[in-house]
Amino acid sequence: MLHRKTDYFPGLLTILVYPLSYMVEAKRQIAEHLWEEGTMNRLGETGRRMGSLVLSWGAVKHGAADPSDGKNVVLHEFAHQLDFENDAADGVPVLATREQQLAWTDVMRSEFASLRAADESGVPTLLDTYGATDPAEFFAVSVEAFFEQPHALRAHHPKLYAELRNYFQQDPVEFSAESFGEEQRSSS
Repeated sequence: MLHRKTDYFPGLLTILVYPLSYMVEAKRQIAEHLWEEGTMNRLGETGRRMGSLVLSWGAVKHGAADPSDGKNVVLHEFAHQLDFENDAADGVPVLATREQQLAWTDVMRSEFASLRAADESGVPTLLDTYGATDPAEFFAVSVEAFFEQPHALRAHHPKLYAELRNYFQQDPVEFSAESFGEEQRSSS
């Protein structure tokens, strides 16, 4: 799926799967100088230093049940693994050239700002507004939409779609269920 000849997820040592959602003690920033601590319910998580990826089997099955809803915890967490390959959680995976990095940064910064503005104003969006949290989450929800809602992403966010298409070296519009249905109708 990644179309590359390198180690896949070199920092990933373990994949842990819980039957359902699970609870963790954590803290999260909810404003500039405000943090919330406590027990939080999770469906999946990964970290660049932890060497493991954790998934809820219930969430995995739910994501697979509707492959076009734009929500897939497996795609989301493995997108974070791709992001971490350059030792940063910044929404920028390893890119081959400086030109690719500049194009990526320009598009992602603009699209992230648009999602944040839509989230703050309550405007409905194709992308999950969890992506407005930070650039790393933006990349992860964009990957979910790229593989699960390629037609809509290409139509509503063509530059974002193009960057992801270039990065993954594939065009999911070509193999999506929607495209398959179009091919079936045109051949009958």
